[in-house]
Amino acid sequence: MMIAMVWVKFTICAALIGFAGPVLTRYGDIIARRTGVSRTWIGLLLLATATSLPELFTGVSAVTIADAPNIAVGDALGSCVFNLTMLVVLDAMHRDGPMYSRMDQGHILTAGFGVILIGLAGVSLLLGREGLNISFLHVGIYTPIIFVLYLVAMRSAFVYEGRRPAPRAMVDNDPKVTLRMAVTRYLGAAAVVVGAGAWLPFIGVEIAEVMGWRTTFVGTLLIAGATSLPELVVTISALRLGALDMAIANLLGSNLFDVLILAIDDLFYVQGPLLSAVSPTHAITAFAAVIMSGILIVALLYRPVTRFHGTVGWVSLSLLTVYLLSSYAVYLHGH
Repeated sequence: MMIAMVWVKFTICAALIGFAGPVLTRYGDIIARRTGVSRTWIGLLLLATATSLPELFTGVSAVTIADAPNIAVGDALGSCVFNLTMLVVLDAMHRDGPMYSRMDQGHILTAGFGVILIGLAGVSLLLGREGLNISFLHVGIYTPIIFVLYLVAMRSAFVYEGRRPAPRAMVDNDPKVTLRMAVTRYLGAAAVVVGAGAWLPFIGVEIAEVMGWRTTFVGTLLIAGATSLPELVVTISALRLGALDMAIANLLGSNLFDVLILAIDDLFYVQGPLLSAVSPTHAITAFAAVIMSGILIVALLYRPVTRFHGTVGWVSLSLLTVYLLSSYAVYLHGH
């Protein structure tokens, strides 16, 4: 009965996040239209931030109330891997030809910053476990570096977009929704995400206890999967609207924000540098995300057109292979 109840709680929490994610996206999109933000920025900044709210509040709740730092780090890094794995789903659903040959090469900039930020987190984690960590009070030296790199990434993307031709005007499908209405509904959906995100780490601890699993495994696979539901729903919705680049920008922007969440979690974790207090197994997830980002960069430059039996290309198969191998490695260490 205990096992059944904890999984019912997890399902309810995941359903709440999955419901609130598309609402955040819809009204975040309307806010962007009313304020004149470009479509790329909708995906990279507004949608990526909105769909990453579950990871943010799950992480803060995990390190402050639940005292589960492994769930916080596993959620953030696991979400990066999940986001890149979603490219496989997009490739399978993209019926207008090979997806990687149609993506804007401007995504290389965001993917490159993703390699830098996620790689920094992975190296900091390994150094911290070896005692080679520099900190100020309880905050690791990597935290201000992550904040600065994130701002540099956003600034670089802004400058890059400014050099490109002005985007075509988008059709307004919600002309009756005012900016004030959009903001109100956006905040309402965000409140649902906050509540569900704060609840998730407690459910994760319960799952770890009743199933006999380590919190490292629970955070990286289960919690990360649940908090990545908004990205999945938003990405598929964008693809169906014919906005492939907005979908990709959402995923890559979410990865940048997920690493920023690690820095925010470190500020709230008062027992010392966060990455020094968690399992080194998380480094597997971090470097898997780095490898997957590298594969994507190669695909953006090479622009492959081959697909196996009209389904997915070798890039997607490579991404899926890295994801499965890293998940299996984390699973082995979670027992």
